[in-house]
Amino acid sequence: MSPEKKLEALGLTLPPPPKPLGVYKPFLQLDNMVYVSGHGTVQEDGSLIIGRIGVDMDIESGKQAARQVGLAILATLKDNLGSLDKISRVIKVLGMVNCVPEFEKHPYIINGCSELFSDIWGPENGIGVRSAVGMGSLPDNIPVEIEAQFMLRL
Repeated sequence: MSPEKKLEALGLTLPPPPKPLGVYKPFLQLDNMVYVSGHGTVQEDGSLIIGRIGVDMDIESGKQAARQVGLAILATLKDNLGSLDKISRVIKVLGMVNCVPEFEKHPYIINGCSELFSDIWGPENGIGVRSAVGMGSLPDNIPVEIEAQFMLRL
């Protein structure tokens, strides 16, 4: 099943692709590689999920926020490429978690995005290399920011 069909079968709705709030490109294609800048927790109505893990949000809410970031990344990919079917595989994910210093489960939070990508492109092509790190703060107090790199189908 194609990534577009999987998205539909999962009943997922993409949020609007986020617009840059600074001097950067949210999407950059170089040859067969696509780079997506850090994305936040944009929801279907354009609003952001706000909060800090360990203060305002628990671990499960954080994981759901990371999934929402994954959906925002998919929205940017689809907006720029026309179809998720043009992506052949996930190369790298960098997940940043806005959390208290004592929090130690950053990878669990970022699994929300990684599991989504695995559902869309399958376990072989939907899982790439990854880093998950904690941050003292993130823009607008969002709980998660994720950037990613993808390979295009030739």
